[in-house]
Amino acid sequence: MSTTESASYYDSLEQMSIRELLNNINREDKTVPIAIEAAIPQLERLVEATVAKLQEGGRLFYIGAGTSGRLGIVDASECPPTYGVPHGMVVGLIAGGDTAIRKAVEFAEDDEAQAWKDLQQHNITSKDIVVGIAASGRTPYVIGGMKECRAQGITTGCIVCNAGSAVAAEADYPVEIVTGPEFVTGSTRMKAGTAQKLALNMLTTSVMIKLGRIKGNKMVDMQLSNVKLVDRGTRMVMEELNLTRPEAAALLKKFGSVRAAMEAYKNGNECS
Repeated sequence: MSTTESASYYDSLEQMSIRELLNNINREDKTVPIAIEAAIPQLERLVEATVAKLQEGGRLFYIGAGTSGRLGIVDASECPPTYGVPHGMVVGLIAGGDTAIRKAVEFAEDDEAQAWKDLQQHNITSKDIVVGIAASGRTPYVIGGMKECRAQGITTGCIVCNAGSAVAAEADYPVEIVTGPEFVTGSTRMKAGTAQKLALNMLTTSVMIKLGRIKGNKMVDMQLSNVKLVDRGTRMVMEELNLTRPEAAALLKKFGSVRAAMEAYKNGNECS
């Protein structure tokens, strides 16, 4: 049996007080970063491979089902506003399609042929990289998609939470974060989901930094899509160029991005 399906270390949960429940859940959650630390060498290799593919004009695809699929979609959807990359550079696909983002689609994850069909809708090629996300490491939707990718010469990676899984066997760059039994037996939206979310954060953040999408520690390519982000961008320009708020705000409004505003000012083109 996979460790994510093993019996919880805790029992009689319904008899615990709320404080006991919260303390015990938190105690289990504290083990997740330790499990990730053990997988950092694997994650490093996946990041390196992803950077290389994206530098060559390729794309990063996630395939997953249920919680895993939703986490991939969240990570992909956050890359354009955070780093200013084109929509479609990072793509999240979930078994059952977009309907499954909000409502579970019964047995969708059991179709081994569907992931490849979904990937073909995006005209996937060997320039791209596909990362399967599966807590159990045995989701047919993910296994089938990765098998076909490898057969077509497409680079594969994975993020799983069991050792020696079928998904990892199909990955050129497997990342195995062994999180152990869940507080509620088999509820992999808990520790396993947390581990996957953290790993995805690490993956795309590192990739985007290596692609030059961060300056210093600032999101200089972020989309200025609300008042909060315009204010943040204004402060970045103020600090970088030693300008007053009105000057920085005007510059940002004119050039539309923090990076463009900074470069125009430093090149003496702010009045052009």
